[in-house]
Amino acid sequence: MVGEARHPSSDTGPLDGVTVLDASRVLVGPFCTMQLGDLGADVIKIERPGIGDQTRTWGPPSFGEGEDAQSAYYTSVNRNKRSVVLNLASEEGRDVFRDLAREADIVVENFRVGKTAEWGLDYPDLVEENPGLIYCGMSGYGEWGPDRDEPAYDIVMQARGGLMSITGVDGGAPVRVGVALADIGAGMYATQAILAALLERELGDGTGQKIDVSLLDGQAAWMSYMATNYFASGEVPGRMGSKHPNIAPYRAFETEDDYVVVGCSTDSFWPRLCDALDRPDLLADERFETNEKRVKHREALDADLEAQFAEMSTDEAVGTLTEHGVPASHVRDMAELFDDPQLETRDMRLEIDHPGVGTVEVPGSPMKFSRTPVTVRHHPPMLGEHTEEVLREYGYADADLGRLAEADVIPEPADD
Repeated sequence: MVGEARHPSSDTGPLDGVTVLDASRVLVGPFCTMQLGDLGADVIKIERPGIGDQTRTWGPPSFGEGEDAQSAYYTSVNRNKRSVVLNLASEEGRDVFRDLAREADIVVENFRVGKTAEWGLDYPDLVEENPGLIYCGMSGYGEWGPDRDEPAYDIVMQARGGLMSITGVDGGAPVRVGVALADIGAGMYATQAILAALLERELGDGTGQKIDVSLLDGQAAWMSYMATNYFASGEVPGRMGSKHPNIAPYRAFETEDDYVVVGCSTDSFWPRLCDALDRPDLLADERFETNEKRVKHREALDADLEAQFAEMSTDEAVGTLTEHGVPASHVRDMAELFDDPQLETRDMRLEIDHPGVGTVEVPGSPMKFSRTPVTVRHHPPMLGEHTEEVLREYGYADADLGRLAEADVIPEPADD
């Protein structure tokens, strides 16, 4: 694609013409490549024979039943991809991978560090025949450093990455954030890096490069102001529940029937909050007249507001705060979230027709474009669904497919 005039249409997206060879599995890599697929890239998902991506079996819950059942977990991050079963444990399978990589724009993998080099499929091996290749490797700790060979799982990354030290209530047990943010965060960084490398390649001399993304690095970067609070003060942040270390009041308060979340993020909201609660005494209290003072006197302020909100229903609290222009909400569950007319209008709940299980539902893409919008062109694929289709596109004939199937590199070709 380098130097070529391209005209992406509204049916293909801004990455029309870009080919991604996706050798990743579970979450961090598939989340990244799903975004590239949403943006219009042709994503070829390489899966091992038999089980494929292990998240295919991570149910219940699943869509459908029996052999065709597809786990909700797998469904969440694998739309807009084509599945090719390929045995990379065999030299013949690795030869096929090299054929595909020779024409790919991007390779994405999250094997343990050193595995692709062992197979002869690392960036230095592939770039010889494809100088424009962008190769993104993702791992727990990165490709260098004392911990590079350690296994990595999201809950461990949330712990080692500092997130669990600031998540949970004061004095309580450490709490894992309910979705795998270590994986998703690294997947987002990988997507950003790949897009930047694509742009640099197009603006430069057409040469690609290798990208190394670490889950631990991603978690450390996401500590953002919590990290700089520590750097500036020398004090280690702790668990504060829903409270904010630098803003008050900015937290959840318990009501008589649930919780109300209040976001008094600037001094301009403070008079409105006091007016909403009919509390001129709080507005006149010098301890609370600025955010800096409210943070310093947080305990006194929290105690007063906790007592008042405890006598209100959640609907009453949210209603009066909203009427007075104070950011507030109740805490919504998944059913409430995806029944929101705002999200419906924004196409954030998608239905996808699936040949094996009927209709599946997934969250939509938050990326909105005026000229080349994201599209859903492929259902989350069944294991090996596109093996023959893709290999034929790359010049493999019937005899080649038969030979590879006999060597257990690919499944037996389907009968015509």
